Amino acid sequence: MVLERRETLIVDKEKELLTKEHNIHNKERIIQAKSERFDQLIKEQNEALQKIATFSKEEAKAMLMKNLEAEARHEAASTVNQIKEEAKMKAEETSREIILQVIQRCATAHTAETAISVVPIPSNEMKGRIIGREGRNIRAFENLTGVEVIIDDTPETISLSCFDPIRREIARMAMEKLISDGRIHPARIEEIVDNSRKDIENVIKNTGEEITLELGIIGISPEIIRHLGKMKYRTSYGQNLLQHSKEVANLSALLAQELGLDPIVAKRAGLLHDLGKVADGNVEGSHASTGCEIARKFGENDVIVNAIAAHHEETTPTSPYAAVVEIADSISGSRPGARRETIEAYIRRLNTLEELASSFDGVERVFAIQAGREIRVMVQPERISDVEAEGLAREIARRIEKETQYPGQIKVTVIREKRVVETAK
Repeated sequence: MVLERRETLIVDKEKELLTKEHNIHNKERIIQAKSERFDQLIKEQNEALQKIATFSKEEAKAMLMKNLEAEARHEAASTVNQIKEEAKMKAEETSREIILQVIQRCATAHTAETAISVVPIPSNEMKGRIIGREGRNIRAFENLTGVEVIIDDTPETISLSCFDPIRREIARMAMEKLISDGRIHPARIEEIVDNSRKDIENVIKNTGEEITLELGIIGISPEIIRHLGKMKYRTSYGQNLLQHSKEVANLSALLAQELGLDPIVAKRAGLLHDLGKVADGNVEGSHASTGCEIARKFGENDVIVNAIAAHHEETTPTSPYAAVVEIADSISGSRPGARRETIEAYIRRLNTLEELASSFDGVERVFAIQAGREIRVMVQPERISDVEAEGLAREIARRIEKETQYPGQIKVTVIREKRVVETAK
């Protein structure tokens, strides 16, 4: 028994010695590998020192500056991205909540106007009376109204064509009165057209007064009220200008409320922001600059004037109300169904966005999608790094903001992809 115990102890000791010997060998291999790596590092450092030793003072300084510049750019880009992400997480949540609340609390119907008004007639016989002997009646009507009368084979209707909606409305009203009266001759046409013009002026005045009463805005000059009334007959991108201005006024007031500003001031600025689009006569400059001149001329204060001038970023804003009106205008114009574009303008806008993004170095292909609400930029991976791709997206977005005009927002997505393919045979 004693011998067996001793034999067992000896076997255990042998196993323990073998384990220790194995561990020692492993440590020796690790130490040897580290020693070889250390020797390699020393060799590389010596080679680097030998290389640097051949440089002049200026060459060594330039090399050091280049390395520091590359490192600083990388760190700066990383810091910018980190700050941007942190700000984005906080700002997006708050701004999204405010804008969604405002949109949900405001809805206004929009109507799309065209350049043609259709007037029904009781019978096709009336077409001959409208034309008159040798066309004298239709010529008198067109000369007095400035509207083209289209009489074709369409049964029991005639069309009035004119790009000036107020003149077209005067002509439509006059034509309906002439058809109802039945007496159609040049003298009667002149009388009816004059009466219709006066009626339209009354409608314009009453419409302006009604919209200011509806929104609770007081102290507006009669001339500005007349401009507001004219908006009833004006469209922009198929969006009725009066309804758009009313919607911007309500959105501005709601945004101001959420931000702790005076909603009355914001509503007034929002209602008047597009005054320049209904200015009398041919005026030079954009509608924003024209509108601010009209507002200043008829006694609006500096805050309102600046909000009108700056709502398309043509002038530096001097108060938060300018930013509020700009945001409200973008919301009203960019929401689905608010505006209508011709196919030519639509294609031109897409081409402009694609050409602008393609002008940057390293860009391979550009696709404008989502009706121009987003552009996807494919870059060359060997020329643009991941960090540089983020900077490129920012530069493209800033260039779009500076050189193009668009409602709402345009999302810029930069895509960088590198594929390596091998085939096993």
